[in-house]
Amino acid sequence: MREDCEHVDYCPRRKLIGTITKKWALLIINAIGYSGTIRFNGLMDMLLDISPKTLSDNLKELEDEDLVKRESFAEIPPRVEYSLTKDGAELREATLPLLKWIEARNDRNKECNPVCQRIPGHIYKYTVGESNNTASDGNIMP
Repeated sequence: MREDCEHVDYCPRRKLIGTITKKWALLIINAIGYSGTIRFNGLMDMLLDISPKTLSDNLKELEDEDLVKRESFAEIPPRVEYSLTKDGAELREATLPLLKWIEARNDRNKECNPVCQRIPGHIYKYTVGESNNTASDGNIMP
């Protein structure tokens, strides 16, 4: 990007932009960031309507973009855990204001489905330095 203008050259970043703007990408990033480290089935449980293939494909793309780290353990049965890389954590941090805006906008018009209210993937933690509001169930709520 040239410093003398506000134009952003997105061509070199087109693949990354395509990856993070997919339907599930930011929800996956948020769910992993909320959990810290999580296994595939844990993500399936948090994201409710996602298919295993879609989750697998998205995780692979997020890993290729160095946003998600996949760690395999040589155990029987095999164990794989996902966590955010430094860039993934920065992306999540950058999207928290968007998630807060979405929640505030939705609160004006409709309530969250009771099934979704108990799923941690729909809750985001405040970042360091922000005040913590704790719900009666102990989950940190926006």
